[in-house]
Amino acid sequence: MFAYYLQLGLRSLRKNPMLTALMVMAIGFGVAASMTTYSVYRATSRDPIPQKSHVLYNTQVDAFGPENIENGEPPPSLSYIDATAIYRAHKAARQSIIYPVNVSVIPDDPSRLPMREGAYANGADMFDMFDVPFIQGRGWTRDDDEKHASVVVISRELNDKVFNGGQSVGKQINLDGRLFQIVGVIDNWAPQPVFFDVPNTGGFDDGAAVFMPFTRAIDLQLPTNGNNNCVKEPEQGWDGYLHSECIWLSLWSEMSSQSEVDAYRNYLNGYAAEQQRAGRWNWAPNVKVRNVVDWLDVQKVVPKESSISLIVSLGFLAICLVNTVGLLLAKFMRRAPEIGVRRALGASRATIYAQFLIEAGSVGVAGGLLGLILTGLGTLGTKLVFPERIAHLATLDPTLIALTLLTAIGASVIAAFYPTWRAAQVQPAWQLKSN
Repeated sequence: MFAYYLQLGLRSLRKNPMLTALMVMAIGFGVAASMTTYSVYRATSRDPIPQKSHVLYNTQVDAFGPENIENGEPPPSLSYIDATAIYRAHKAARQSIIYPVNVSVIPDDPSRLPMREGAYANGADMFDMFDVPFIQGRGWTRDDDEKHASVVVISRELNDKVFNGGQSVGKQINLDGRLFQIVGVIDNWAPQPVFFDVPNTGGFDDGAAVFMPFTRAIDLQLPTNGNNNCVKEPEQGWDGYLHSECIWLSLWSEMSSQSEVDAYRNYLNGYAAEQQRAGRWNWAPNVKVRNVVDWLDVQKVVPKESSISLIVSLGFLAICLVNTVGLLLAKFMRRAPEIGVRRALGASRATIYAQFLIEAGSVGVAGGLLGLILTGLGTLGTKLVFPERIAHLATLDPTLIALTLLTAIGASVIAAFYPTWRAAQVQPAWQLKSN
């Protein structure tokens, strides 16, 4: 019967091409608007590392004091004093201090110009903590951290530029006039949002090309390429900066159980209380330990424009559905005589429901196909509304294609319930008498 009702529905749609076109356009435009904005919202609000987001924790310690923070929220970064002290305490299974730097890659070929590349200074544990994918070699070791070794991990893209994509592990690369040994090459890795560096990226950025040991970067006095906030002016020189209250470092820890997290939090409270007793701070301990999802939520990584656009587009879809209800109602009620004859010949109301809902579903399929085309164009045009670093995350992937079609069909069927109910109420006797 489904095939028969579908055939009847398609025949009916062909009889009123203008009305059919209006319904398809209403569904198509409404679904496309909502799916385009949803693609941006989905990209900005997703869990960037779902397999480990529950065991990775960011550390915050209030080194600014209640008069310099808002709503009691500690600063998002740590000072060198606090980050290194907490790291050296080894209270978590894995830990890494991270900060962004800029380096110039100087090719061996003198005819090629140096390349300015984004980089991170981090600890050896970071690669295993964040499941960084390697295509050659591996990350450096904790022993390399202790020895302040001149080793680096580079990205696939940089390996392609400098070594033409060949084997580069064991080779040397010139960074700012200093030679580093390459120990690993990672695949293109840029989790979005960039959960481990939200204070400096706002949550969205291209991946880095170089990773070097934090201890080596400190030796080389490489300044942060991100935010640097100070409650008071640091003393002159690199050493004065390191021992200042300026915040510029992130500290991430991996802990697999709640008891470990509780113990770590207790340690941080004890550490902050010790700083208070030592006279460094004159406020009560204020520390936060948050996993990836909670950290992104507190930092409000999802742009307001994304949420507002999604709400507006859903409102537009609702308006389109209301219009579709009106069009379907007009279309179905024009067929009252046909319905009356079918009911007089024994067709049940359930049969009328099935026929007209299938017909509405066929409108949804056509609207979904139109919506797919418009959603594809919409994702290409998101850069007109959102920053480039966010707009390029909106893509028309298989999941969005399926969701677009299902939304169009579902919306059409929902919109058809009231017109179908009215059609099913047609009285056969009255229709036969009037005709």
